[in-house]
Amino acid sequence: MQMDKTFTNPPTLSTPTGYTHVVTIAGGGKLIYISGQVSLDKSGTLVGKGDFAAQARQVHDNLVAALAAAGAKPADVVKINSYVVNYTPEHRAVLREIRGPMFGKDKPPASTLVGVQALALDDFMLEVEAIAAIS
Repeated sequence: MQMDKTFTNPPTLSTPTGYTHVVTIAGGGKLIYISGQVSLDKSGTLVGKGDFAAQARQVHDNLVAALAAAGAKPADVVKINSYVVNYTPEHRAVLREIRGPMFGKDKPPASTLVGVQALALDDFMLEVEAIAAIS
């Protein structure tokens, strides 16, 4: 059975940049929930201590690997949550630069960006979790 994903930006809401306000899923298929990804490489070593951009690249590489393990790709992501320690507007610019090519401009996922005080380990600057839908 075909799973239909509809990406909607209602005219009654502001026009978003880099995300979609509403994503609906109908029909059969599979939902994939990806746990929060952090900047650890395959061996469990921290990548980019003190370097937000390096951590963001590793986090998103990990997200792509997790999606692939479930048979999905970035285009299948319908919701993404990003948690940034000591958030500043510069963090958002870095995330847009990394996420833009992953998700494209036509159908980016619904998205939430939250500034937090801390994550699971002191050196983590970013954690990203996602929900994907595949047919």
